[in-house]
Amino acid sequence: QVQLVESGGGLVQAGGSLRLSCAASGRTFSYYAMGWFRQAPGKEREFVADISSTGRTTYYADSVKGRFTISRDNAKNTLYLQMNSLKPEDTAVYYCASRRLGEAVGGTNRYDYWGQGTQVTVSS
Repeated sequence: QVQLVESGGGLVQAGGSLRLSCAASGRTFSYYAMGWFRQAPGKEREFVADISSTGRTTYYADSVKGRFTISRDNAKNTLYLQMNSLKPEDTAVYYCASRRLGEAVGGTNRYDYWGQGTQVTVSS
């Protein structure tokens, strides 16, 4: 059974940094592209970043480009999201997800397994 477990969320002041982790188990992690999404209260879940199975190719939402960095360690079956220069509008529950084989980067329907989420709160 595939499991994705996020950690690293918390409360931080605007301008601060956090590093999220997502530990994967249940299938060969290095075969699959992975993504980060977030969902703020009353809003739809939105794409944040994606990384190819090898880690060579990354994609970012315009709202986080230049501030967030997605990375992965296939030897440790772990996905990361380094978040710098955080803003109050980054406040949300952050989810990691595994992209279906053959799917391009895109909406939530292109990802088949999801973690339970970790709360990130940025105070002004």
